[in-house]
Amino acid sequence: MTNESQKVWFLTGSQELYGPDVLTQVAAQSQVVVRLLNASGDTPIDILWKPVLTGADAIRRACLDATADDSCIGVIAWMHTFSPAKAWIGGLTSLAKPLLHLHTQASLELPWSTIDMDYMNLNQAAHGDREFAFMETRLRMNRVTVSGHASNPAVTARIGTWARACVGWAEARSLKVARFGDNMRDVAVTEGDKVEAQIRLGVSVNGFGLTDLVHEVDTADASSVDELIALYEEQYDVAPELRRQGDRHDSLRYAASIELGLRSLLTRGGFRAFTTNFEDLAGLRQLPGLAVQRLMADGYGFGGEGDWKSAVLLRIIKAMGEGLPGGTSFMEDYTYHLGPGTPQVLGAHMLEVCPSITSDVPRLEIHPLSIGGREDPVRMVFTAAPGPAVVIGMSDLGDRFRLVANAIDVVVPPEQLPRLPVAHAVWEPRPDFVVATEGWLYAGGPHHTVLTTAVPVQALRDFAEIADIELVLIDEETRLDQLRDRLRWDAAYFRLRQGL
Repeated sequence: MTNESQKVWFLTGSQELYGPDVLTQVAAQSQVVVRLLNASGDTPIDILWKPVLTGADAIRRACLDATADDSCIGVIAWMHTFSPAKAWIGGLTSLAKPLLHLHTQASLELPWSTIDMDYMNLNQAAHGDREFAFMETRLRMNRVTVSGHASNPAVTARIGTWARACVGWAEARSLKVARFGDNMRDVAVTEGDKVEAQIRLGVSVNGFGLTDLVHEVDTADASSVDELIALYEEQYDVAPELRRQGDRHDSLRYAASIELGLRSLLTRGGFRAFTTNFEDLAGLRQLPGLAVQRLMADGYGFGGEGDWKSAVLLRIIKAMGEGLPGGTSFMEDYTYHLGPGTPQVLGAHMLEVCPSITSDVPRLEIHPLSIGGREDPVRMVFTAAPGPAVVIGMSDLGDRFRLVANAIDVVVPPEQLPRLPVAHAVWEPRPDFVVATEGWLYAGGPHHTVLTTAVPVQALRDFAEIADIELVLIDEETRLDQLRDRLRWDAAYFRLRQGL
């Protein structure tokens, strides 16, 4: 699902006062900065250098062009010399792409013994960037600021993280979500304002009848089913009863038909996320399990029980984490181990956990679901790989969307779980169980989450800044009293920011 045409534009500010020779040097040095950033390998997309900007008309045109160009998903600005900030007002007020202000300079070291006024006039980023930052602040612009030389790995890594947030934002702006069935009845947190989501995030969420999906499943080509089952047997440890000649092989064939049907509908409609609901299956014989897991592994967003917000969030975070080690999955805090020892969370769902979060070969099994009134569904069973991770949920608070995130450590289960027939993860929340769970509850975080071992917390911060959406982070530095104060302050801030 990568979009290789996506670019970040690099805009360099200066002014005509310095004359053509200096501007030629400015252009050459800003191109060196771009080459350093691209050569670092930290950015998931290319950074595209643009000609040096020296006046209000050129600046406004560059910002308008960036806004209009679908391939441009973000803008990096650097004031190499001194670019009077009033010249940037027209451009910045027309810019509708994420903005990163890079505070750098061409040289790493000062040539102490040879510095003269020519050098001082050329190397004025310390001067020009402060002028530019004042205007960003005056215009109340959401932006990320990064300071340091472009050869510094910490700088390139920070810019790469922001670029991933830009990828997530671009994904949100064009994301289409298919809802097969409605929300689980009487559940509150999975509801939400789909119109507001499209206004705020750009996502389009629409419902589709189960009859369309059932038709695709029932008419799946037999040879295509055979090919898919051969792939299953190659990639997974398939339980004997599901293999050819096994007494439950027909269930595996039906699971393959569900995957073929879902893929067909999602591909044809340009959907990159979807939901299902075990209360609304129409003519489907099984709740989609294996199909959902495989589609998530291919990058699709998903939400169970009609939870379109989780489907949106999962697809955005998968886009942000593409190419990084680790994985991202739909998840739910299911039950707790409260002692002896460190309290732990057992996360799972009825079926739908993505295999990208495990290092094991998943096993294909079939078990009763005991809910939904359908045939036993096929699913992958595995345990998530240990390591640092984040769980994130999205809630609709009525006047705004809130992201709640908790930094966690996925651990090896203290004992085997031989009778648990679903994929699962065990983790220890930071800073500890009490603060993490009480903080999550005070924040109104949902029970469905996205667990990622790929995307760092900073990328979530950057995405929230770009989207102008609230992020409540619970991590090793969280204190419960301060968190509760933060929730009250956020309520006032976001209400004031929206205006009357």
